[in-house]
Amino acid sequence: MSEPFAVLIPLVNPNEAEALLAALYVQEGQQIQAGERIAELETTKSNAELLAEVAGIVRGLRATPGDTLRAGERLCYLTNGADDPLPAEINPTPVQPPRVEEDDRRISQPARQLAAELQVDLGQFPGGVFITRQMVQDVAANTVMLAGLTFEPLDILVYGGGGHGKSLIELIRAAGVYRVVGVIDDGLPAGSLILDVPVLGGGSVLATLHNQGAGLAINAVGGIGNLRPRLQVFEKLKEAGYTCPTVIHPTAFIESSAELAEGVQVLPFAYVGSSAQIGFGCIINTRATVSHDCRLGEYVNLAPGSILAGGVQVGARTLIGMNATVNLEVKIGGWARIGNGATVKSDVGEAEVVRAGSTWPIKS
Repeated sequence: MSEPFAVLIPLVNPNEAEALLAALYVQEGQQIQAGERIAELETTKSNAELLAEVAGIVRGLRATPGDTLRAGERLCYLTNGADDPLPAEINPTPVQPPRVEEDDRRISQPARQLAAELQVDLGQFPGGVFITRQMVQDVAANTVMLAGLTFEPLDILVYGGGGHGKSLIELIRAAGVYRVVGVIDDGLPAGSLILDVPVLGGGSVLATLHNQGAGLAINAVGGIGNLRPRLQVFEKLKEAGYTCPTVIHPTAFIESSAELAEGVQVLPFAYVGSSAQIGFGCIINTRATVSHDCRLGEYVNLAPGSILAGGVQVGARTLIGMNATVNLEVKIGGWARIGNGATVKSDVGEAEVVRAGSTWPIKS
């Protein structure tokens, strides 16, 4: 063999242009023989082994197990020598994807067989993912774990295991009213721990847990940069029958005449002034100031250090960045974005964007 031999992903299933790299049996620089296994591929209908057609040294390996690869895509080269030059990158002609059906879940054949054996409902998996055997095994194991859980009236779930989720776990523990018993996260493996709190699964387990007595949950998806995932979590919690209580860190100060709706989160050293009204699902972050007579619509997110002077009105779903200041009596429309460190001196319209560090209005 003189020229490098390109190992390409075959079309495992004529009706699917993509396959899951379920296993990889070689590594970069490994010498293999003709007929030796290189990888295992899975599609929704079948699985297949990818075998070496020639002997050689594995070079330019460009995928890892769990990747989804298209038919015709190069996995690696096989060369005679460890230092043989490799060809310049050439984009292969892509295989046209099959028509996507209304249900866009893709399920490997081994996963389908295991689901039938373990009686796992494949309908609980979200659309747009490739469901593997390992994912089915994880769900089955988690089902056993969930079956033994019971809940007390003040037990609470935290939906989201990222940075904001950690902050809320610490807040709830400091406040001492509720007990965090589990984290819900669609991107973390069930059984993993966030600040010693177990991840119980993704949104698909909410109904099961509610049927077992769980009734309280807190939305820990912050929504900075993109508020829609946070709104979607609130919808999931509502559909599953959960109540989202207001949580306040002990170091925050709330004037007695202020009104806070359900689902509001007030983090350390924040201040909410006299006669302020805070709508459902708002976040008043660390050291944020909401002065007297302010009105915040639903789902407003005040980042750390932001300051609203007296009488400011903020429309629903607006984000106000870190250390931004809003002057007295200013009105900000819904879905607006106020950048970090901005100074807002006059009204801001619906969905308007005030750039970070700028002064609004912009002088011509």
